[in-house]
Amino acid sequence: MRKTRPVRLLLLLVVASFACEGLQSDGGSRGILKFRLVNDLNMERNDELVTLSVTDLKEQFSGFDPEAFAVLESETGLACQSDDLDGDGELDQVSFVANFGANGEKEITLRNYLEGEEHPAFKKRTQAEISHKFDGHFAERKYIAGEFRNVGFVRVPAEHTDHSFFFRYEGPGWESDKVGYRYYLDWRNAIDIFGKKTPEMVLQNVGLDNFDSYHEMSDWGMDILKVGESLGLGSIGTFHDGKVVRVSETDSTSCEIVANGPVYSQIRTNYNGWKIGPGKHDLVSNLAISAGSRLTKHTVTIAGEIENLCTGLVKHEATEVLQADAPNGDWQYFALFGKQSLAEDELGMAIIFRESDLSEIVEDDLSHVIVLTPRKGELTYYFLAAWAQEPGGIKSKGEFQQYLAATTSRLNSPITVRSNDK
Repeated sequence: MRKTRPVRLLLLLVVASFACEGLQSDGGSRGILKFRLVNDLNMERNDELVTLSVTDLKEQFSGFDPEAFAVLESETGLACQSDDLDGDGELDQVSFVANFGANGEKEITLRNYLEGEEHPAFKKRTQAEISHKFDGHFAERKYIAGEFRNVGFVRVPAEHTDHSFFFRYEGPGWESDKVGYRYYLDWRNAIDIFGKKTPEMVLQNVGLDNFDSYHEMSDWGMDILKVGESLGLGSIGTFHDGKVVRVSETDSTSCEIVANGPVYSQIRTNYNGWKIGPGKHDLVSNLAISAGSRLTKHTVTIAGEIENLCTGLVKHEATEVLQADAPNGDWQYFALFGKQSLAEDELGMAIIFRESDLSEIVEDDLSHVIVLTPRKGELTYYFLAAWAQEPGGIKSKGEFQQYLAATTSRLNSPITVRSNDK
């Protein structure tokens, strides 16, 4: 089981990530490290995710304890956590979130907790989970009887297929206080959306009745996307011989919860022996979300030479394609907006990708397809959904375009870290 250690914070998103150059120890023997975070954009930036390497922190901060520390802005403690992302039993990443004024900066202090000092409990604003049945059995590829339990790791049984009633809501789920997502952990391997009408965590209560209830509106929201055999929202595949090949045929598939904390959650899936034409590839997918954000960051690695990877958006009637008129950096978007939700109201969906990774944008009968070029077997892109019924939700094309412009600006100008003497 991987370690996740909540620590001390109170804010949120998923844009800034940087190394620890510029961190300056202020009496490391006293257990204090101070540095400045700087927003170079002339716009407010709320709920920015900050991630720091534990290895780098320990180089600058003598005696830093990733299991017992606080993150402070002035005297205010910020919600934070530390995680073991590589599964070696050691915590290797610190995450917290912060708000910034236009062209603003702030001083951040990290300090170890004193012996006997109470560690605060932070409000949970992200969640990742996978739940499947125990104490039943497969019969004709359906799981009979049993009860759902959450697990940290699962190897997908050979008997499992779509609608086998083995996984709760058909696969893993992840959410922030804005939106929830899931993907089908079977041959479809497509991503779906849970529209939320509350900022509270809800996935733990979804799908307990074998899939039926979340297709109808409830107090928390509902499944709002018709996926079918399309790419849904941001699903991974490759564009091969003129068509999309999703990750459908594999030798084996396993999934694990890498992080499940108050401000950051992550799911990793290993697809071994993904069949593409006559060849096979091993692919690793990491899906991450942070507090206060609609974005999922999808980081993919693939073994062996491959011409491209692709993602995309399901095609629905009554939607309009949106793209930036005047791109302001490498991160760009391709989006759809319109009455495309299963609640028959406004839903915006977008893929955010690096222009330098883009090969082409094409269509098939089911999806708008974004064809991307991995670099040395690696690729990163984001996807997001914005539903009209969210608290304070985006209800018009103009509002969605403004949100996308601000989001890509934030990605193109990440928060920087500087020492106090600069």
